[in-house]
Amino acid sequence: MTILGQSLPRVDARTKVTGEAKYPGDIDMPNQAWMKVLFADRPHARIKNIDTSKALNAPGVVAIFTARDVPMNEYGLGIFDNPVLCGPDARADGTLLSRDAQAIVRWIGDKVALVVAETERQAEHARDLIEVTYEDLPAVFDPREAMQAGAPSLNPAHPDNILKHYRVRKGAAVDAFAEADVIVEDEYHTPMQEHAYLQPEAGLGYIDDKGRVTVIVAGQWTHEDQQQIAHALNLPLEKIRVIYPAIGGAFGGREDMSVQIILALAAWKLNRPVKIIWSRAESIKYHSKRHQMFFRAKTGAKRDGTLVAATIECIADAGAYCYTTPKVLFNTTLTCAGPYRVPNVSIDAYGVYTNNIPQAAFRGFGAPQGHFVAESQMNKLAEKLGMDPVELRVKNLLRDGDTLPTREPLSGGKVSLVEVTEACAEKFGWRARTKTSADEWTFENPIKRGFGIASGFKNIGFSIGYHEHSHAAIELQGSGEIEQATVFIAGADCGQGHHMAMAQIAAHALDLPLEKIELIASDTARAGDSGSASASRLTTMAGRAVQGAAAAALEKWQNEERPARGECEWHAPETEMIDAVDGHGKSNFLYGYTAQAVEVEVDTETGQVRVVRVTSAHDVGKAVNPQMIQGQIEGGVMQALGYTLTENFVMREGQVLTPYLNNYLMPGALDIPERVDSVILEFPSEVGAYGIRGMAEMPYIPFAPAVIAAVHDATGVWFNEFPLTPWRVIAKLNAQN
Repeated sequence: MTILGQSLPRVDARTKVTGEAKYPGDIDMPNQAWMKVLFADRPHARIKNIDTSKALNAPGVVAIFTARDVPMNEYGLGIFDNPVLCGPDARADGTLLSRDAQAIVRWIGDKVALVVAETERQAEHARDLIEVTYEDLPAVFDPREAMQAGAPSLNPAHPDNILKHYRVRKGAAVDAFAEADVIVEDEYHTPMQEHAYLQPEAGLGYIDDKGRVTVIVAGQWTHEDQQQIAHALNLPLEKIRVIYPAIGGAFGGREDMSVQIILALAAWKLNRPVKIIWSRAESIKYHSKRHQMFFRAKTGAKRDGTLVAATIECIADAGAYCYTTPKVLFNTTLTCAGPYRVPNVSIDAYGVYTNNIPQAAFRGFGAPQGHFVAESQMNKLAEKLGMDPVELRVKNLLRDGDTLPTREPLSGGKVSLVEVTEACAEKFGWRARTKTSADEWTFENPIKRGFGIASGFKNIGFSIGYHEHSHAAIELQGSGEIEQATVFIAGADCGQGHHMAMAQIAAHALDLPLEKIELIASDTARAGDSGSASASRLTTMAGRAVQGAAAAALEKWQNEERPARGECEWHAPETEMIDAVDGHGKSNFLYGYTAQAVEVEVDTETGQVRVVRVTSAHDVGKAVNPQMIQGQIEGGVMQALGYTLTENFVMREGQVLTPYLNNYLMPGALDIPERVDSVILEFPSEVGAYGIRGMAEMPYIPFAPAVIAAVHDATGVWFNEFPLTPWRVIAKLNAQN
């Protein structure tokens, strides 16, 4: 056995359990000032005037910054459609936003002013003294309404509010329904979700010893943060440095900007360290959420279960700005017909601007929404056909050489959907499942038991034309033999164990014990671009770069170049944007496969749903550290459980009504299922180092439809929206009766 494949303790385990690990909010510098943000707190308005005179005279105030202080007042991960600060005094037109457009706030979290003071309390007090004159504008909060003629136009580049439209046509779906013996047609709604990572947004900005504007922050992509800061400050890239210390969770919510640019701006202007920590309420109200989506779906099959056709319309709420909506929406487009062979498919997916909170990356990146629809349709078909849900799936699951709705085959190695689904069913005991007489409803025993299953797939790595790559460097030192190997990587360890995986890959590639591996990580001044900790890509991509850097360093070492430094910039196979007319195209280079089965209990008197046990099966290609994979599975299951059952994020007229953890209910210890069985399969990919296939998002993807199928099995009632809060369940049960 080599070090690759062993369940070794993580390199950061000790510091995290002892409290020694430093998160952004834990880091202080001498002479630091504190920042607070004045947010708009109204969904759509034009700023007429900002009066800072009272605030400037408040005790301890160092400076107040508004739009006039931002050299290039725009940012955005997808497109530059978001002002850094909104105000009537912006200095110059942006790429997409004129100075007039920069004076408009489009959701409650738009930033209006930054207050820097000697203490946090002084900054907070002064912020509340700023007087802003607004002219309220018409607003729209439902993306379906925002698409209609006459709706308020929210973005000058998209006057119809449609940010993105994907159109996919395979075969002749509308005509093919005539060949179907059974048709299921329904509407669905998937909700927003709060990331609720352990540490709210926090950071420290300062000028380092080489004159670089430096930001210590928690994020998911150091070099993307660096680029967006450099753009907004209109500074050369090399004048910006981004460092990630310990990161208290991310889940996609740290991909987009929060405090990075404003910290850099203040430190640059003041030549002084500036710190900020958001409260939990600020975090919940003012960072992006999982996209809520509205679907109409129609699926047809032959009497023997063979799928014939599917049509899906998806309308996704982008919120006020682009963020990652085009990419998330594409993943939904690709998955909403499911992991199945469907010869005739018609999909129209729209991402639509509203005055809601921007909606962006969240674990699964659009695939959980798409699979909720696809797998719900499959479970309803199974019931209508009188077929076992596993049998129906295995009959139709994609196999090697089969094509997606985009008419591309699933690339990157074996398509293991059948194997994963069958392994899940076997471990769960699907065919042996029974309901006892105790499950029959009585006044004495209102608890009913049910079982559900769902399959899933998702791309690994960025797609639809993105030039996917990752960089790593390794330096070998020693006299006779290698005494130390230093690995330079920029990849973010958000808690998933990325740095441990890279250390194990380096140790294996160099044939060294783990204690000889040192990591220099997550600092743009020390390492090249590893890309984002998202899209289940980082172990796959950075692993190839570390493997290549190790080979390059060893070659120099063997040629007696001491110390020996090897670098690798690894590029993934190319992809392309799908065709605008019919959606054909090679959109991805690698996929992951999963299946989940669940057992639930439903209290028919209270509406409480309890997940009793879960089996979660995954093809990981090669398990670098099986225990870390098991941790990812168990963590993903619990996060998906919250999405499905308890986390009811509520917005009304653009305002967040659940800004605290006492009214946005996260699952707790008592909600953990009695058993979560992890099934790890290894069918090597053709892309990742040693056959690695990313899996971090996969435990999330089929969970909601599996649970809802189990609730239906228990009660006879289908739910087309969630979370399954007790009031929602009991209302539906009462309506059914």
